[in-house]
Amino acid sequence: MSNRLDAALATVAATFRGMTAHRQESNCECHWGSAEELALLKTPDVPLDDDLLRRTYWATDWRYPSPLLRRILPQLTQALVAGEVKPMAGMESLGWLFTASHWPGWPTEQRDALREFLDAWWLHVLVEPDAKVAAHEALTLLAEVTATLTPWLTIWADLLVDGVARRRLITAVDEWVCDLMVDKLPWWSSHHEDTWCPALSLWVLRHAPAVLREHDASLYDQVRLLSLPYADRWDR
Repeated sequence: MSNRLDAALATVAATFRGMTAHRQESNCECHWGSAEELALLKTPDVPLDDDLLRRTYWATDWRYPSPLLRRILPQLTQALVAGEVKPMAGMESLGWLFTASHWPGWPTEQRDALREFLDAWWLHVLVEPDAKVAAHEALTLLAEVTATLTPWLTIWADLLVDGVARRRLITAVDEWVCDLMVDKLPWWSSHHEDTWCPALSLWVLRHAPAVLREHDASLYDQVRLLSLPYADRWDR
């Protein structure tokens, strides 16, 4: 793991130490968990087991999502790096908790700690061979968490001189190309799906062919079709 990511994880742990869920937070015992488990979320710094952590970030009916996210962030960031986060659907489903928490409005120290983790984790995913999360999955989460797509793609493009980042691109394009061929964003988004899909297609057209030409001729041919009008793609 990179020194920057280690430092970012340590900063998150220190910044959010002592946080708890809102004292009036509640959830359904039948569908979410017990009163004893809810009490753990209102108790600072008590480690949550994997199942409780998962049910907590899965749930979309919290009344006070911002304190809840602060409470679990030290463990959640560690779980993300370890590849242990299992969203209800795709990574975009985890983005709900961040969006609902309105984290860009948090106090500066808290906001900056989270943002530095996101930046450090993205670099780790792109260039470290032992990264536990695929780049296309990480991009989905980062786009949803920050409500921006282009800055993350720009970083990736700048790193395409690196062999790992290039391999990550091949894997991502293989995952995306079928959706992009029908002008569909490869994940469900609550933000800017209408503009993100053409932006992602254009980015793939600019940066993927040079990599794919060397490694995957079939995928290269599919990507080239993205430059054609929608109706013409099927004639080819």
